[in-house]
Amino acid sequence: MLELKNLNVALEGETFIDDFSFVAEPGRIYVLIGRTGAGKTSLMRAIAGLLPLDSGSIYFRGNDITHTPVWKRDAAMVYQQFINYPNKSVRENVEFPLRKLGLSVEERAGRVDTYLDKVGLTEFQKRRPSQLSGGQQQRVALARSLARESSILMLDEPLMNLDFKLREQLREEFLELFSGKADSVTIYATTEITEAMMLGYELVVMHEGKALQVGRPAEVFERPKNTFVAQVVSDPPMTILPVKVQGSSVIFGSGHSADVPPHLGSLGEGSYDLGVRAIDIVPASEGPGVESGLIGFVEVSGSETVLYVTSESGDLVLQIEGIHDYSAGERLSFHLRTDRCFVFDKGGALLGAPGMGMK
Repeated sequence: MLELKNLNVALEGETFIDDFSFVAEPGRIYVLIGRTGAGKTSLMRAIAGLLPLDSGSIYFRGNDITHTPVWKRDAAMVYQQFINYPNKSVRENVEFPLRKLGLSVEERAGRVDTYLDKVGLTEFQKRRPSQLSGGQQQRVALARSLARESSILMLDEPLMNLDFKLREQLREEFLELFSGKADSVTIYATTEITEAMMLGYELVVMHEGKALQVGRPAEVFERPKNTFVAQVVSDPPMTILPVKVQGSSVIFGSGHSADVPPHLGSLGEGSYDLGVRAIDIVPASEGPGVESGLIGFVEVSGSETVLYVTSESGDLVLQIEGIHDYSAGERLSFHLRTDRCFVFDKGGALLGAPGMGMK
């Protein structure tokens, strides 16, 4: 078990890790998710011993490793920006750290063969890194860290530089590689909620060095602690609209009103923020309950169309299945599925969500 107790790191007045506590059990993948600059890399570097702590303690298997030198911590880290030895072949790159571990020739060969196959580089093992594509070079660095079979493995957005097909393949293989390994802890950092939901036994949502929420993927997705978490775990980001509740009605900034949905039935009168995911705002014909706005930007991604819309109620994001012919500047009529909405107080804290009712 890896236990982090009240970790703090600040350099030149800037806080990188802020009173961070967390427990990770072996045999599971823990995913750090947050925007760039959230502190994910700093946290992993602190665990590896590469970033000294101002305060706090790190325990692994019951032993205090807070001040254990880097080379004595059984930890490996894969960075987004890959680092390889340019004068060594692919095979020699992967084998190099195994020599330092004192493994036999047979053990080294077996591990190298296994992990080169896992990342699809067996046929390139005699090449130098300069003879590979950027994605292939990243896979060399990945295989080298995996081959060490360290007790603590940390992966800092390791798939960022890979093509889509290979990313999908490796995500599935990661689950097979790391899940169920009773003697090791795996920590994975990403900015992508799809990746986090697929890989994580638990998610740790980070911002400015803090852990905003820790929980199982479905729990964090369905019950985000606050508006910031809700936007981090929604892709595209969740739309947040200021509203007022008067009697049994929700009043939007445009003056349009809707019935308070059943799951928010005990919501008192006052001002709130309403959260709606992009898939729950849908194009609609003119009529009762329909608003309109101007499309500012259109993004076609795979088999989906994402629209960024400005309306009198606020800025919204819609995600529509399929490829559609919308244009910037076009007026769009839409309907919000209030039965799927979240409600937050004006401080950003979650008050109610679909399927949970009011807190």
